[in-house]
Amino acid sequence: MIDVGFDFQSRRSPVVGLRGMVAASQPLAVQAGLEVLAKGGAAADAAVATAAALAVTEPMATGIGGDAFVLYYQASTRQVLALNGSGRAPAALTLERLHRDGLEGELPPQHPYTVTVPGAVACWHDLVAAHGRLSLSAVLAPAVRLADEGFPVAPLTARSWQLSGPARLLSHPGGGELLLDGAAPQPGQIFRNPGLARALRRIGELGPEPFYRGEIARSIAYAVQAAGGVLSEDDLARHHSTWDEPISITYRGLCVWECPPNGQGLVALLALNLLEGFDLAHLEPLSPERLHLVIEALRLGFADAFWHVADPAFAPAPLEALLSRSYAAERRRAIDLTRAGSDRVPGFTSWGSDTVYLSVVDGEGNACSFINSLFEGFGSGIVPVGWGFALQNRGRGFRLDPDHPDALAPGKRPYHTIIPAMVTDADGALYASLGVMGGFMQPQGHTQVLIGLIDDALDPQAALDRPRVCLQGTFDLVDGPVALEEGIPESTKSALEERGHRVEYLSGYGRRRFGLGQIIRRDPQSGVLWAGSDPRADGCAMALG
Repeated sequence: MIDVGFDFQSRRSPVVGLRGMVAASQPLAVQAGLEVLAKGGAAADAAVATAAALAVTEPMATGIGGDAFVLYYQASTRQVLALNGSGRAPAALTLERLHRDGLEGELPPQHPYTVTVPGAVACWHDLVAAHGRLSLSAVLAPAVRLADEGFPVAPLTARSWQLSGPARLLSHPGGGELLLDGAAPQPGQIFRNPGLARALRRIGELGPEPFYRGEIARSIAYAVQAAGGVLSEDDLARHHSTWDEPISITYRGLCVWECPPNGQGLVALLALNLLEGFDLAHLEPLSPERLHLVIEALRLGFADAFWHVADPAFAPAPLEALLSRSYAAERRRAIDLTRAGSDRVPGFTSWGSDTVYLSVVDGEGNACSFINSLFEGFGSGIVPVGWGFALQNRGRGFRLDPDHPDALAPGKRPYHTIIPAMVTDADGALYASLGVMGGFMQPQGHTQVLIGLIDDALDPQAALDRPRVCLQGTFDLVDGPVALEEGIPESTKSALEERGHRVEYLSGYGRRRFGLGQIIRRDPQSGVLWAGSDPRADGCAMALG
């Protein structure tokens, strides 16, 4: 067996192309997206093909048992569209029920009550139906082939599989379908998933119907209820995606787009609004002066978002006011250039970061910024027998405080960590399609790579390579220690500590805490696509030849 280290010492160049580009965390998934582009598919088709292939090759992070969000750039109209593919809480799940069961504070990580309706399959279908050119069956064909024939497990993927797989999966009847003889696969081992191949084939032929109203739906409901949960076939049958109005701000003359709540993209926009008041370009990128500003802007962004981000059907946020210049100016006064702030927001624990993000741009300039997730590794660990996929534990995003806007309620969508991003220029032309997955790191990653792209004029790969910071914590994210990635100077660490920040270095495999990103940048004059893929993952960016 080849010994795989986690030093992340490889050096990458940006990838350039003209006819189309795919960037994702698995080369085999990138290949699936390029195959669909080569067959005449649009960015929407290739994005779903890539997402489905990732469901096969990274089953601990993503799959048809999870949720998805999309930002889609339509080149012909220069519009950015938002598709919310997140599911809702079961109708029978109430705060009163949790109280009777002795659950207080927050839902335990793999409790069956954390299983919300998986929204990814409907999202895939709706995106292809609205903006694709190929049939869903043709789009899913590469993933079906991967699941049927098997694939060699990539090194970092194998490590994640080992860390989260056996303990969570073996406590449920179907869990062994995602293991090899009860163990996680080793790097380079071939893994086949006939159950998932069968599910993807059904979905390709019949659309979402078998997943939400047919044989797969019955298996999902049975598996959850057998584990002690309450998700029902009726809950699945009621599911629908929503096309939403994306939210945006102008940063240095460019328009930065995020999905609206229940996603946490609001954090990145709030932070960027604050940072626009400072001349970051004249501060050294890894200096304590710049990183202090980034940390404080993110701290304030989380403080606002942790109250306001919730299902807008239940508790709409005052987005216009929150994203206004006047509010940014008011909040900016809370930043002390010499001392760490003390905003505290109780509630969330520091969760894992098992998600996949991918970016696609086609030859016509349509772009798809796409994110798909089970939340924590293998989600709830519940696997519907015979179908080869785990169900998410996204219900962990609910508050159990009845007075909070994000309080658990039947039919409600929870606070969602997964967020895609898009950037357009002043005349609406595509500037970049990007994202950084990783729990609460996601808006922090968006903010930092956008600073690299915009303030520092870095190419996409250089922006992703740059060491990052991450606000973290236990029961108080915005008051927790700040993780610094290996590569940030010791002098910066010392200066941040002098300002009152509690900081710690993370290196090796721990660097995945800083998120795994993908970026595709489009040159407005030539139409040339420039792409980068995060060195902290197994993936790559590739152009259509």
